[in-house]
Amino acid sequence: MSIEDLLRETLSDMAREESPPPPGRFLQVDARRSHRRGLTLAAAAAVTVMAVGSTLVVGGLSSQVAAPKNPTGQGSVETLPDPNKRLREKITINEGLRLSDTLVQLSKKTGKPLREFQQVARSGKGLGLPSYAKGKLEGYAFPATYEITPEMGPAEILSAMVDRFNQTADKEDLQGKAEALGRTSHEIMTIASIVQAESGSKQDMGKVARVIYNRLDLKPERKLEMDSTVMYGLNKYGLNASNKDLRSTSPYNTYMRPGLPPGPIGNPGADAIKAALKPADGSWLWFVTTDPKKGVTKFASSESEFLKLKDEWERNRRTG
Repeated sequence: MSIEDLLRETLSDMAREESPPPPGRFLQVDARRSHRRGLTLAAAAAVTVMAVGSTLVVGGLSSQVAAPKNPTGQGSVETLPDPNKRLREKITINEGLRLSDTLVQLSKKTGKPLREFQQVARSGKGLGLPSYAKGKLEGYAFPATYEITPEMGPAEILSAMVDRFNQTADKEDLQGKAEALGRTSHEIMTIASIVQAESGSKQDMGKVARVIYNRLDLKPERKLEMDSTVMYGLNKYGLNASNKDLRSTSPYNTYMRPGLPPGPIGNPGADAIKAALKPADGSWLWFVTTDPKKGVTKFASSESEFLKLKDEWERNRRTG
């Protein structure tokens, strides 16, 4: 029986009781009616709460409703689903994901159409992006764990991710430290995204950032030669670009073009942003992930050291 039917039947019974019941009735219990009225009162209370507004439904309903005593005289508790758990889902977006992959994950985890996420991301309007992002969401959809409710649409979800980025940027004083380094905030985020993509571990990030700065600071400016940027520009995945890839005309081909690529190649986390703002001290110009399986990355200051590291990578690749 639905709540509406239960309410209707109970009210009908009460309407028929026009005269006071005889004294003997106070000593008799209609178990079926008593139980039904108890449930009706609980249902009416729930309806009253729901009538106030959806916010109270999420935060105010109890997960347990005490039921009246049944005809056997024993009490019971009816357990209802906790609305907070039922209506809120935690979604984790990993660090370093490209925006295209982030949108796919959000679509799969929320059940909302991918094209809606893509449309919002392509527009960039109303998301709270900082001015230096120039309307581009790549790099600014901050990776973290978010609580998502069914009512949240793609725009609200992506806005929450941008808001989280803005909080991190304020906390790290992104703009102030970028100016001190002689870089724009957008350039720092581009560097952070490369650091995120190229680092085998959190411990390597400061050194990878230093290699990027050392190359950018050389006169004449040395090409960055980062495979991660080449692969991003070709919409490919992998650790190493092929010779054909390295000849691409993409603006993200840092083997062919000097300086930084046009923008971030993924969404970096807080550690990568910190590394971009405060790189480690060193004279390194190269780094090689000598053992990809173990995530071992080594750094070199001279070309001869670099060639030795490259040979070590080749040996590990053949034996692996």
